[in-house]
Amino acid sequence: MSRWLYHVLLCCAFPFIFLYLLKRSKRQPAYRQYWLERLGFYRSSPNQAPLIWLHAVSVGETRAAAPLIAELKTKYPQHRFLITCMTPTGRATAEELFAEQAEIAYLPYDYPSAVGRFLKHYQPQFGLLMETEIWPNLIHRCAEHDIPLFLANARLSEKSLKGYQKIKYLVQPAVARLAGVLAQSQQDAARLQQLGSEHTAIVGNIKFDNLPDENAILQGKNWRTAIERSKVLLLASSRDGEEELILDTLKDWPADLLLIIVPRHPQRFASVEQLIADRGLAVLKRSEWDEKFIPNGVQVLLGDSMGEMTRYYASSDLAIIGGSILPFGSQNLIEACAIGIPVLLGPSTYNFSQAATEAIASHAAWQGDHVHAIIQQAMYLFAHQTESRAMGEAGLAFAAAHRGATQRLLSYLP
Repeated sequence: MSRWLYHVLLCCAFPFIFLYLLKRSKRQPAYRQYWLERLGFYRSSPNQAPLIWLHAVSVGETRAAAPLIAELKTKYPQHRFLITCMTPTGRATAEELFAEQAEIAYLPYDYPSAVGRFLKHYQPQFGLLMETEIWPNLIHRCAEHDIPLFLANARLSEKSLKGYQKIKYLVQPAVARLAGVLAQSQQDAARLQQLGSEHTAIVGNIKFDNLPDENAILQGKNWRTAIERSKVLLLASSRDGEEELILDTLKDWPADLLLIIVPRHPQRFASVEQLIADRGLAVLKRSEWDEKFIPNGVQVLLGDSMGEMTRYYASSDLAIIGGSILPFGSQNLIEACAIGIPVLLGPSTYNFSQAATEAIASHAAWQGDHVHAIIQQAMYLFAHQTESRAMGEAGLAFAAAHRGATQRLLSYLP
């Protein structure tokens, strides 16, 4: 009954899907591309070589998959690889990282016919859904076609669990048909078992295995030299509303401070630039910076670029992790720790609850319950360099201690 109702709702939603894509395309024109793929029609020619398929919904999951894809290519040298995603930014990131290693495509929406066309076209030997991707029709079709499908690097927050439990009669039968759920933590595993997982293992978080690029770190350190300020504060992967809170809290702007703001979504670059300008602050855009000395009058560097987060971290003294100030659940704090940058978190960390809790306990990160406390702590650490350096060193140790999840995950695959 629940799957029948799900099918009815999908049919009713069909025309609105394309209205949604058109609406999104006003700010991000790439949403107008590859519509046929979203319905399960693909241009690539059939290939008889065995194929491994990995689905990473957007940018974060795609970047996190890098060490896993590298190890998969070593373990399965005769296989082709397919990476699917759902967003244009995720697709662009996949093409940037894996264009020479894998075919890149959109996963179709969860219509039975579209899913059927997708599986018939690619015929994967097995598939990996990254983190928290539960598509009932896709999972059931894979099981019906004897295609092992794993939820890899799986996580599930308490908030998401409550949401899924409202539709448990739809979700639980699907989760039970997964070939395996390879969870990040004991807490994630327990929640996924409540959702119906019958084959669950705890492997850790593969994001710890995604080592920062040494050349990018070196370039970021060169940026730090060019900045010529005693204090560089990074707001990393900020979400809507967070930039405004930080800017308004920093009313008494220290003369020796440069704030770097890197919005999470590229379609917000222009609006964030306007927020800065509206407050009378001098802003320099990364796209217009020649990587030489930043003029003394510049107060904010706007990171309007993609794929340079490692450089931004390495050029900073402290990092505030976006998505944690307002209730977005936080963005990834692991990369900052792995580079040795002290991490400041707001109250919302449910997307990275285990990593955040352990980073705080390891003294690699500090958490405040509101933006004023975060800025106050930043100024304290700027004034107490010994404590700041200790946090950075703790971050390096914390990141190193949690590596190895990729190899553990591989041991459960066919």
